[in-house]
Amino acid sequence: MIEVEKLTKDYGPIRALDGVSFEVRKGEIVGFLGPNGAGKTTCMKIITGFLSATSGTARIGGQDVVEHGVEVRRRVGYLPENAPLYPDMTTREYLSFVGALRGIPPDALPDRVRHVAETVGVADRLEQEIGTLSKGYRQRVGLAQAMIHDPEILILDEPTSGLDPNQIVEIRALIREIGRDRTVILSTHNLPEVTATCNRLIIIHRGRIAADGTPDQIQAVHGGGNAYLVEVLPAKDIRPEDVFRGLQYVEKVAALDRPDTDALAFRVEARGEADVRADLFQACARGGLTLVGLRRDRADLETIFQRITLQ
Repeated sequence: MIEVEKLTKDYGPIRALDGVSFEVRKGEIVGFLGPNGAGKTTCMKIITGFLSATSGTARIGGQDVVEHGVEVRRRVGYLPENAPLYPDMTTREYLSFVGALRGIPPDALPDRVRHVAETVGVADRLEQEIGTLSKGYRQRVGLAQAMIHDPEILILDEPTSGLDPNQIVEIRALIREIGRDRTVILSTHNLPEVTATCNRLIIIHRGRIAADGTPDQIQAVHGGGNAYLVEVLPAKDIRPEDVFRGLQYVEKVAALDRPDTDALAFRVEARGEADVRADLFQACARGGLTLVGLRRDRADLETIFQRITLQ
């Protein structure tokens, strides 16, 4: 649905994007993650046709966003960080206005406004002036305007910015629901935002793609290797280290100090990327060890994000 190839954008001497390339498939909810100033918003504006690139291309459904700008905009719904709302209009007036601009026929517009208002949860606010709505409801109205023309793709730039924790949870749930039948790119610098909402992450840093994949894939690549924390009960005449080293793919075994438990704890490092927990479990069973804990030892996404973006 979305193809970005070698996008570069310069603001005078400042290079905001530096050869960014990625693809987004139909039905994906992709988190576009990075610190402030990483180039996220610039990339979103180029994809939606609001900004031209210095070089490179962006395509929506195979159509170039510059050469086929009008057609592309019909297929895309865009919620910028600062939602383009008119505070003196009621919600109904505003959504009707946007719908008319989007080319929805007048006889179909009332039903479309009603449907999208129900979808985002503002049906009971249709006659209320936007300026009197809470921040959370204004964000919902912003989502409604992005969806009014029933687009295939939604691009959301910091959709929960400035919301309180309860409102954030509500908007996240709404985005997940909307994303069931649409392709969504969610741009943010908030890690919990994307891990709670998205099935794929793209981390951008200093205008370049630094990581791309599912959370598990990013942890596998950037999380510190293929290591496991294993806890076993002490057993007479059995050295757990020897049991683990008996597996051909085990490279290193290190005992850990765990004064808060009677179990013996070890960090086991294995070659390759394959998950070997089942093999470790079977090795303990064969070796006469009672296994009480086994998990992969990887850096969490927050630590990985900091490693990547603080370089």
